[in-house]
Amino acid sequence: MTKASHISRKPVGRDRVIFNILSHIILAVLSACCLLPFILVLSGSFSDQTSILTHGYQLLPENFSLDAYKTLFKIPEDLLRAYGVTILVTFTGTFLGLFLTSMAAYVLSCRSFRFRYHVSFFFYFTSIFGGGLVPWYIFNTKYLHFHNNIIALILPILINVTYLLILKSYMTSIPEALYESAKLDGAGDFTIYWHVALPLCKAGLATVGLFIALNYWNDWYNAMLFLDEGRSDLYPLQYFLNNILTKAQALSAAAARSGLPMSDVPSEPMKLAMTVVATGPIILLYPFLQKYFVKGVTIGAVKG
Repeated sequence: MTKASHISRKPVGRDRVIFNILSHIILAVLSACCLLPFILVLSGSFSDQTSILTHGYQLLPENFSLDAYKTLFKIPEDLLRAYGVTILVTFTGTFLGLFLTSMAAYVLSCRSFRFRYHVSFFFYFTSIFGGGLVPWYIFNTKYLHFHNNIIALILPILINVTYLLILKSYMTSIPEALYESAKLDGAGDFTIYWHVALPLCKAGLATVGLFIALNYWNDWYNAMLFLDEGRSDLYPLQYFLNNILTKAQALSAAAARSGLPMSDVPSEPMKLAMTVVATGPIILLYPFLQKYFVKGVTIGAVKG
């Protein structure tokens, strides 16, 4: 028996076994703590208003009720339309944002571009200082005509400087010899960007793409600013659900003032049901991107 095989078959020490057991127990407890809020949200969404107001949130619903979901789905065509608008905005915004961000990151990472540091500073400067809400709103509505337009849900958050710098750090790590060899073969800048830079940055692209998609999926602020109440057909999901909750709270307040039972308006379970409806697709999508997400965040943090 060789020395190498003898070393490979050396039994694991007791300290190592204890460490593995303790680490697994700690990770299991932390995972349970992270899972507990989701269980409370799911359980509360299937509870009735009276039990939540009386006993608070519980792991298992005391009085099972579907009133919150029935209230949300009383107008299923409006909810499905809001879902469609959000999916369209998320898909379009993520594709355009990732495409433009990666192109800008490639240009800023090219050592042959003399002014890459100056342009990077201008990008970074905009992330620190801004003109304020009022000039930004006037510019978007008066000059760009974003008022009551679906473009208002896409363009204002299309580019994020933080994501640009993350992708720039990825592409900077690509050996310059690959770019030079591609140029010797007659490839242009766009060909190098598309066939050399992007395939080597899949983890970074998946991470940034997930961040951009989350920004679009959770966005309601731009809809509040640029869409009137008469254009409810353009409401994204988050803003549509927020309007339902606001009206439910108004009904609860009116019921309290008029002496009617507040349990008839399930405002508390509706909050949790809205969370389930809004976060469901993202939770289903995340496991497929988890490996890219973890790798991308780790590498981006080291290289940044």
